[in-house]
Amino acid sequence: MAFNYQDKFNVAGKNCIVTGGAQGLSRGMAEGLLENGAKVVVMDVQKDKLEKVVEEYRAQGYDAYAVVGDLSKKADIDRMFDEAMEILDGRLDVLIPAAGIQRRHQPWEFPEDEWKLVIDINLNHVWFMCQKAVAIMKDQPTGGKIINIGSMVTWFGGTTVPAYTASKGAVSQLTKSLAVDCARYNICVNAIAPGYMDTEMCANMTQERKDECTVRIPANRWGLPEDLKGPVLFLASSASDYVNGTVIPVDGGYLVK
Repeated sequence: MAFNYQDKFNVAGKNCIVTGGAQGLSRGMAEGLLENGAKVVVMDVQKDKLEKVVEEYRAQGYDAYAVVGDLSKKADIDRMFDEAMEILDGRLDVLIPAAGIQRRHQPWEFPEDEWKLVIDINLNHVWFMCQKAVAIMKDQPTGGKIINIGSMVTWFGGTTVPAYTASKGAVSQLTKSLAVDCARYNICVNAIAPGYMDTEMCANMTQERKDECTVRIPANRWGLPEDLKGPVLFLASSASDYVNGTVIPVDGGYLVK
């Protein structure tokens, strides 16, 4: 039988959750799913910004919904997930726990409260969301797809970002562990590792550091949220049904230079 790309890459009608979707890469990923017919619950702590984004999507005819809360708090995660599952009528096909933050300090100056906040959002929220998702997906005949978000600091140390590096490295390893345990339930757990992306997260980098990074990117440009739509559609669709436990760089060739 011929490979039907329109069928294999189809995400129309899929029920999805994307965290951190009020801005940046998370918004780009949610948008890619919405543009292709998925139903997406978008989560964020920024109430006004999130509601405005979802309102814009709904005005375009997209099936988007907002759930507001603080992903650094377990009680909020529990509530937000329950609200999302009510909206999605109890079925979850795709989870993208993409919310993340970054704090920059020299290692000897890194504040304890900021360390804990980065770990809570970048790692703990990912784990709790994944745990809740697989509990539902394992009982679905269709299984499900989880797409975690790593980083180039999965492989490198970065600079002045020890908490971010620790959390993203852990997410990559968590992805592999979950893939092993969940594959028999038809659940694929993969991660995308974005390279240097022109989003709010990198706004506090010095121009000198930005220029230093750009020199190393063979594509000679920083990535955009748009650059993650294709990889997300692949990993969210049946085109990737035999892809599990991978960490896929989307970096313009940065990693291989």
